Amino acid sequence: MSLLRSLSLCLVSRTRSCPAGSLLLQSPQLRHTFHAGTSLPSSASSKELLMKLRRKTGYSFVNCKKALETCGGDLKQAEVWLHKQAQKEGWSKAAKLRGRKTKEGLIGLLQEGSTTVLVEVNCETDFVSRNLRFQQLVQQVALGTMLHCQSLKDQVSTYSKGFLNSSELSGLPAGPDREGSLKDQLALAIGKLGENLILKRAAWVKVPSGFYIGSYVHGGMHSPSLHNLVLGKYGALVVCETSEQKANLEDLGRRLGQHVVGMAPLSVGSLDDEPGGEAETKMLSQPYLLNPSITLGQYVQHQGVSVIDFVRFECGEGEEAAEAE
Repeated sequence: MSLLRSLSLCLVSRTRSCPAGSLLLQSPQLRHTFHAGTSLPSSASSKELLMKLRRKTGYSFVNCKKALETCGGDLKQAEVWLHKQAQKEGWSKAAKLRGRKTKEGLIGLLQEGSTTVLVEVNCETDFVSRNLRFQQLVQQVALGTMLHCQSLKDQVSTYSKGFLNSSELSGLPAGPDREGSLKDQLALAIGKLGENLILKRAAWVKVPSGFYIGSYVHGGMHSPSLHNLVLGKYGALVVCETSEQKANLEDLGRRLGQHVVGMAPLSVGSLDDEPGGEAETKMLSQPYLLNPSITLGQYVQHQGVSVIDFVRFECGEGEEAAEAE
């Protein structure tokens, strides 16, 4: 009931947004053990290159010096060399950590125009989920999923929805500014953070004119480098249909998303469903989160919209079910 209570308090106190979550951004500790190597020539230009490489990559002084020596002072080649070595170290660590439980992590919600994606990335501890490097990985996964979704052929007349499992998600390209796949970015993050990490799943929704995607992330905070990416522990998308553009659609969509997160329905149901019994798992017949004296169906009818579909992610829910079994 604590989640429902906090959602209700958020709704009463603010209609547009809830207080930002208390997730603490922490700079990642970049520690690597590639090779020491010999020293660079003691010149101003060499020191400048070394400092520039360190600022750009975040790797240690020793590794940056080794990279420049190996690549003959070529800054671009040295950066590539560093990433390759870090990836090798990441794959090695990933093999050792495989099988360790990953109950923690973050949900990422990214919206661009008429497309919205939800992703889940898991780690072992809540401490790592607060780390900036881990949050950057969630951002890369959300962007990779968005690019994949945007590359698919549009459905002109109705909305479209899709899901990606861990294997499918890992195989997506890392993005236009990064080489390799998301699986390669995962290895780099494992090498830096030292925990087992999993690209768990993703969902996406695209809508045409006449439809709207409501969204909500509980305990959410915005990504430090991508303003339209929200991170948290629970996330929901709600597909709505409306005959006319309404000024309050964003607020309405947020309230519907909060209901999905708090009440955890299993299906949309219909306006004809009677409350109680098995109907308690159907969204439209559930008591409305903010005003339990009416059903959600009665609430949306008054708002002049129709709820068509929804997606709900809860961080670590699959791990908990597996452990219970």
